[in-house]
Parts: sequence; C-alpha cells; structure tokens
Amino acid sequence: MESKDYLKDISEIKNLMNKSSRFISLSGLSGILAGVYALVGAAIAYYIVSNSVRGYLILDGTIFNICFAILLGVAFLSIVTGIYLTTKKAKKNNEKIWDSSSKRLLLNFLVPLITGGIYILIILKQERYGHTAALMLIFYGLALISASKYSIGDIRYLGFTEIILGLICALMPSYGFWFWVLGFGVMHIIYGTLMHFKYDRK
Repeated sequence: MESKDYLKDISEIKNLMNKSSRFISLSGLSGILAGVYALVGAAIAYYIVSNSVRGYLILDGTIFNICFAILLGVAFLSIVTGIYLTTKKAKKNNEKIWDSSSKRLLLNFLVPLITGGIYILIILKQERYGHTAALMLIFYGLALISASKYSIGDIRYLGFTEIILGLICALMPSYGFWFWVLGFGVMHIIYGTLMHFKYDRK
C-alpha cells in the first residue's frame, strides 16, 4: 500500500515539475484555425494569380505584393487567434500566460523563425523565388522543434513533418505552392485537431 502511495507522490511531483518548466496551455483550436486561415489565404492568392497571368503561377510585381500581403494577413490572424485562445485556456487552467516557461518558449520559437524570415526576405529581394516555400517550411519546422522543449512535446512531430515537407519541396520547387498549402494548411488542421482532442477536451 505504501509503495502505491510513493508512486502516486512521485507522479504528482513529476507533473508539478513538468508544469513549472513547460508552458502547456497551447490551444489545439488555434492550430485548426491557423490551418483554415492558410487554406483560405492560399485559395484567394491562387485565384488572383491564376486569373492575372492566364493560369500560370508567376509571382511578379503587383501580383507578388498582393500575395505577400495575403501571407502577412494569414500570419497576423493566426498570431492573434493563437494568443487569444491560449490566454483563455491558461486562465481556465489557472496558469500564468507570461512566466519563465512561456518566455523560454517564445525565445526558442522566435530565434529560428526570425532568422529564417530575414533570410527569405534577402532572397526575395534578389528575386530568387524558387525555394521560398521550402525555406518557410524548414525554418518553421526548426522553430517548432526548438520550442517543443518548453511546451507540449507533441509539437516537435509537427516540426519534423514541416521540415520533411520543406526538404521534399526543395527537390520539387515548381510545386512549392502546394507544399505550402499542405504544410501550413492541412498539417495545421490535422495537428490542431489531434491536440484539441488530446488536451483541450480534458
């Protein structure tokens, strides 16, 4: 009987240590909505581009600026939704939204993401568009894996998936748009759904 109590105590201590070192209030629903935003944004961009250049996906001049604006809009909506739903979940779980674990999570996520973003902007300025989608997927995947040490460990699997898709995309750059849709749209919805049923519905 005592051994069972010891095991229970050890389990509770382990859970407390895990909560103190990891930010676990990330919302699965925010992942689903981010995927939906990406799919809607991709559909709008595809419609604009295909109708502007007679069916060929060529990003140039005004068309590129419009697509870039759509991309920024998708990112903005995803960030705002993520912050709102994560804050709501943290309050529900009586967890602080801004503590040492969330700071470490944000730092480890932003360093590879911002690095990748700057590099992508550099190659876009040089009008080297071919590997933009692959680089987005790869650096985003690296950011997720880096952040997973301070959050729900499951996000590293999404990170690995994004990196694999990015590497395949680099081999087939002409399909970059569709790999972007798969990585940022479909995979976010699948991951968000799994996380919602695993964590949010408890």
